[in-house]
Amino acid sequence: MTQTALRPTAPASATEVVDAAAVAPVAEKRRQTSGVRIGDLLTLVGALIGSLALTSFLATQLVPIHGFLAFFVVAYAVFVGIYSLLVWLDEPGPVVLDRVVAILVQSGAFLLVIALASVLIYTVIKGASAVWHPNFYTQDLTVTGSKDPLTTGGVMHAIVGTLTQISIALLVTIPLGVTTALFLSEVPGPFSRFVRTIVEAMTALPSIVAGLFILATLILMLGFDKSGLAAGLAITVMMLPIMIRAADVVFRLVPGTLKEASLGLGASQFKTVMNVVLPTSRSGLMTAIILATARGIGETSPVLLTAGYTASLNKNPFSGPMVSLPLVVFQLVKSPEPTMVARGFGTAVVLMVLVLILFVLARVVGAQDVAKKAARKKRRAALRARLSSLHLSIPGRHRSTPDA
Repeated sequence: MTQTALRPTAPASATEVVDAAAVAPVAEKRRQTSGVRIGDLLTLVGALIGSLALTSFLATQLVPIHGFLAFFVVAYAVFVGIYSLLVWLDEPGPVVLDRVVAILVQSGAFLLVIALASVLIYTVIKGASAVWHPNFYTQDLTVTGSKDPLTTGGVMHAIVGTLTQISIALLVTIPLGVTTALFLSEVPGPFSRFVRTIVEAMTALPSIVAGLFILATLILMLGFDKSGLAAGLAITVMMLPIMIRAADVVFRLVPGTLKEASLGLGASQFKTVMNVVLPTSRSGLMTAIILATARGIGETSPVLLTAGYTASLNKNPFSGPMVSLPLVVFQLVKSPEPTMVARGFGTAVVLMVLVLILFVLARVVGAQDVAKKAARKKRRAALRARLSSLHLSIPGRHRSTPDA
């Protein structure tokens, strides 16, 4: 044993003890950065219960509050005040402001969802008695009286008219809107800025003005009859600005590096647009078509001015009046007879289902990108190879070989 090991160690000084305590690790309190904290949830529930109790006391003891809407408004204002006070007791000012703004925004979104759901549910409930009858989709209203039961008559003429008019409008709107949007995004300049300004101004065009424009030019000046073609052109006037604006935004989101790479490899601007810009923005273009279709398929006044109203089926879009689903809804719900009102709400249900089907079709088509096509092609090749191997493994079947 050496002398160093036997030498007693000197006691640590007070400074060294303080420094050791200062550098010792301190267990930090864990902070929750995501999820819902139990304290925030209790604050929210406490503010809700307090607002209901205080509003009930005000309504019964101090201030007369009549009606559910007045009670809801007062209770919501009291809830925001109590919630702000409870958060202020534990959190600083910026956190209080953040929590209050979050409550206001979430309340607005929740109120919007309730409004949309109430519209859909009310329409379905009112039209449920009509949509379950098969004749509602296979007959028109030619021989149907206002007092006839729901087992007689239907809206087949309006379904055919709506599909015909929106097809005409899409045939004009899609190529013209995509071409104009490509001009705005690919050929910048003073004229493109002027066209963009005109397009933005046309988005606020009243629908009755579009109907009057087609009525004055196509029917009164050129002598055409009121028909599905005139209604489709009137709907086109309403759909075209929506289509151009949405497609213009989509084209401007295409990365410039992709275009520069294509041009750098020697491709012309036309080939760059056809092989790079359009395939890249396919999903966005489907969204633009959905927005334009949703705007045009619900128009009533342009159809009433340019196609008139009829209760019979007309499959010729170039002659005779042709009615659409929104116009039938407008005509039927004005009737004092409950059966006709039920037919009107049932027609509205059919219109919503038709829009939903078009939306799903557009999303399915828009989701077909290059990667998914390649994966689908690879799966088909693997399936063909597997079937070929099974075919060769069957006894008595051999691949034919050429004669020697």
